[in-house]
Amino acid sequence: MRNLTKALAVLAILTLTAPSALAQSKAAKEDDRGSLVIVFKDGRQQSIRLADVARIEFSAASTGAGVAGRARYLGDWKVGNGTGGTFVITLKPDGVARKNIGASSGGTWKVVKGEAQVSWDDGWHDVLRKVGNKYEKAAFGPNKSFSDEPSNVTDAEYTEPH
Repeated sequence: MRNLTKALAVLAILTLTAPSALAQSKAAKEDDRGSLVIVFKDGRQQSIRLADVARIEFSAASTGAGVAGRARYLGDWKVGNGTGGTFVITLKPDGVARKNIGASSGGTWKVVKGEAQVSWDDGWHDVLRKVGNKYEKAAFGPNKSFSDEPSNVTDAEYTEPH
């Protein structure tokens, strides 16, 4: 009889608190519309408004080879030309690269070890890489490989939001 009384008491408590919990859950869901909720391993949660997010990046170690790194580099980059001027490199999802200087402005690109390696039709090669909390562009002249000493290294700035 004692177990039956305990069971009925628990059932009564659950019955009385369930509508309140459901109402709170519904209100939380309405507040989270248009939000990204991150749940940490220790159970903490953080909600971020999607309107405030430019892009989401994952480290290559957590996602596998180069998938996240590729998304990191898509779009337009303002880079130095090594002599004080600048130009724009555009990296497209299909592996095509464009630059707005030079007679030959086309090329291809791919991510290797977390860096965007660009091979231009004119023989030059550029690498875009993250160094600390900024990006840089290293340029390699014709007849040089990506493992050679770069001809110049300049800042690289991502110019458009994802």
